[in-house]
Amino acid sequence: MTLPKPGFVPTIRPLIEAAPPPPPEIQEGVDRSVARHRMFQPASDGADLRPWFQTLADLPAPPLSWSALFGNELPVELEIGSGRGLFLCNSGLAYPQRNFAGIECDFKEGLRAAERFKKRRLPNVRLLGADARLVLAQYVVPGSVAAVHVYFPDPWWKRKHHKRRLFTRAFLDQCARVLQPGGLFHSWTDVAEYFAMQVALFDSHPAYERLPDPPEKTPEHDLDYRTSFERKKRRAGCRINRGLWRLKDQSDIPRNG
Repeated sequence: MTLPKPGFVPTIRPLIEAAPPPPPEIQEGVDRSVARHRMFQPASDGADLRPWFQTLADLPAPPLSWSALFGNELPVELEIGSGRGLFLCNSGLAYPQRNFAGIECDFKEGLRAAERFKKRRLPNVRLLGADARLVLAQYVVPGSVAAVHVYFPDPWWKRKHHKRRLFTRAFLDQCARVLQPGGLFHSWTDVAEYFAMQVALFDSHPAYERLPDPPEKTPEHDLDYRTSFERKKRRAGCRINRGLWRLKDQSDIPRNG
């Protein structure tokens, strides 16, 4: 399996297809997350931060057109749970020939990230204030994403809250649906138990193959970390678990998520 060549643009045929409704377990998570994060809605509509920060109300009806969102046909990498946007900012600066889209359901954090993008006038970074499960299920065109990034997802420590965790078989199905063949899935966490659970999910999923774990690098300055949370945890002496997976041939991809 080889990675798609730079500039690869997937077929837009799915753009004319109606997006299927999310399965019950996904819709339940969407409803719960929207209710939980309603308190984070900003008082203003954030108009001065467009196009760097947008809500689903700012977008046309799904499916989402990456070329319309960014104004170009460059490959798109998607981060789920962008927080204050350090990964998106650093990546947008380092890789101008790629687009980076983030999804963040905490609008307060999303607006802070967008201030960072606006200050640097980044043309290849956008952040959606939305629930990732809904965006994946109804907005993102199948096979249109070159890579998915998930860094330090909420571990939901209490056992009774484990059902709220982002990583489930349904979530991996959704990501397999939107990734290009050969697309990469990056996931880091400082919680060893959570990482073990992720590895078990990927190992049991036929659409993914595990690649060697990315090595830890020595930061050159205070912002040279994957995320702000990584900086905090590494300074505290915590071990960071880094995983990397690749999507296999399309024939192995579940298309019902």
